[in-house]
Parts: sequence; C-alpha cells; structure tokens
Amino acid sequence: MKQRYFLQIGLIVALGILNLLNSKAFAQSPYPIKPIKIIVGFAPGSSSDVAARVIGEKVGQILGQSVIVENKPGGSSNVAAKLVSSSSPDGYTLYLSTVANVINTVAKGSSEIDLSKDLSTVSMIGSVPNILVVHPSLGVNSVNELIQLLKSKPNEIAYASAGNGTALHMAAMLFSMMADVQMIHVPYQGSNAAMTDLLAGRTSVMFVPASTVMQYVQTGKLKALASTGLKRAFVAPDIATLNELGLSGFESTVWFGLMSPLGLPEPIQKALNKAIDTAIQSPEVQAQFKLQGIESSYLNNKDFAAYIKSENDKWTRVIKNSNIKLYAN
Repeated sequence: MKQRYFLQIGLIVALGILNLLNSKAFAQSPYPIKPIKIIVGFAPGSSSDVAARVIGEKVGQILGQSVIVENKPGGSSNVAAKLVSSSSPDGYTLYLSTVANVINTVAKGSSEIDLSKDLSTVSMIGSVPNILVVHPSLGVNSVNELIQLLKSKPNEIAYASAGNGTALHMAAMLFSMMADVQMIHVPYQGSNAAMTDLLAGRTSVMFVPASTVMQYVQTGKLKALASTGLKRAFVAPDIATLNELGLSGFESTVWFGLMSPLGLPEPIQKALNKAIDTAIQSPEVQAQFKLQGIESSYLNNKDFAAYIKSENDKWTRVIKNSNIKLYAN
C-alpha cells in the first residue's frame, strides 16, 4: 500500500516538473515562428497603408518571417482598432495607429478605441507634416500677413478641409486657437474634393500634407506659408515652420505608430522595438519613406506612449477651446 502511495506521489511530482519544463520552453520559444499581421484602418494606397507596407517588409526581413498588411477601413479606422484590441497579445497581430485615433477618442468619447487604455504601444515609425497654403488671390505672402488679414475680417475667409474632424480640420483649428483668429470651415468628403475647390479659388486657405501639395506650390498655383512639424519638412526645407514663425510649439502632423493588444510580453516587445528601430534606420526604408514624403520618427514604446498622451491633451484643449461639436451623437 505504501509502495503504491509513494509511486503515485512520485508520478505527480514528475508530471509537475515536466509541465514546468514545458511552460518554460514555451515561454522561451523563439519569436516569431509564423507570419505577423499589421492591421491598417484605411484603404490601400493611403499614407498609413504605405508606411505599414514599407516598414513591414523590412521588419519581416529582419525577423525572418513574412509581415502581412491587412486593410480594414471603416469608422475613421476605429473598426480596425477594435479588431486588434480584442486579439491575442502574442505579437502576431499589430495595429497601425494614427493621429485619427486620438482625434476620434477626443471628439467622440467612449464609443472609440482609446489608444492610451485599450492598446499597448510598440513604437512610433513616422509622420507626414502639413503645409499651410493659400490661394494666390488672397494676396498674402507670409503667416503674419495672413493672421493680420484674418483678424481684420473675422469669419469672412473660408478654409477647406478633408472633412469634419479630420487631421487637416484639426490643424486649422489649432492654428485658429494659437493665432487667435476666426475662419469659415468648409468641410469636403476627402482631400481631393477640397483641393479642387482650393485650386479654383472657391476657398482660400488649407492645411495639406506636404507630400501632395508641393507640386502646386512649385507651379505657383498655391502659395506655401509654413509647415506644421516642429522641424522643417525634408520635402520643403526652405519653408519655415509655424513653430519658427511665432506660434511656439505648433505641431500638427499625420503620424503613424505600431501598437498591439494589451498584455504583450516584454521579450516580444523588445524584439519588435529592436527590429523596427533597425528597419527605420536602414537605407531602403529611408529612401522609400522619402519617396512618399514620410518623415521617419522612431520612438520606443515608452516614448511613444508619452507622445500619444501629449497628443490627446493637445486635441482635447483645441476642441474645448473651439466650443464646437464635431460629431452628432
């Protein structure tokens, strides 16, 4: 009887040790062992989609696994964000977050994914600065002249945007707040329609991504007054920033960063950070980013989280100061 008892105890102990060894082996298993997905909340060809594909290809080469980009547009990228937030935090499903997510959260509230609470930061990868442009018929040649004109004609001059609550709309709102001016907002369904009317002179002012507007500046169809990053855009090095021209701290860019579901294990976090940092610094990614007008802006997970918080605080102030309702309930 005693012999059988000790045999049973021994078997239980042996099984426990075996399970412990298996769990340690599993925890220390190499990453990645299968393809990684990056979910993008906008259609193929968008700047965020391009950024995800460029960085994904190089990260895949570094990690030795394919990185597949899946587009899940809808709800100003909220559909994709919700999909990733409910996925397993195993490093195989990542989300390409943008400034649109922060604006959604600030403007719409709890119905949106909150990047600071519902997802984990991996790293920031890049941004596209905007250019403040005016139609030549407006007759201004500098930011100061524009501000003085707007002060003399409050709510008389129209600015275009790609839609209510878009990053381009928010850039104009930030400008209006910091310069203490008032303009008429004319929202369009997309940037192409907005640009068409701006080029025709039916609107006078617009914030436009640097990657798409410089061709019109170079041909004289539009006048560039300033860029919106904290540093000058590499595609327009001769154009001063609003930060330089008196609106200290002005920054409004379309930024991109990779995020994961909550609970990403630290070893996987570190592996992704290292691979993304290496990828961004590679000549291939730098060349492709420049071709698309994307500024590389690597931040690790902690710095990226701090940046998202600063963006959340900034756009909250802008919306409250403007005292407008961006979306109907």
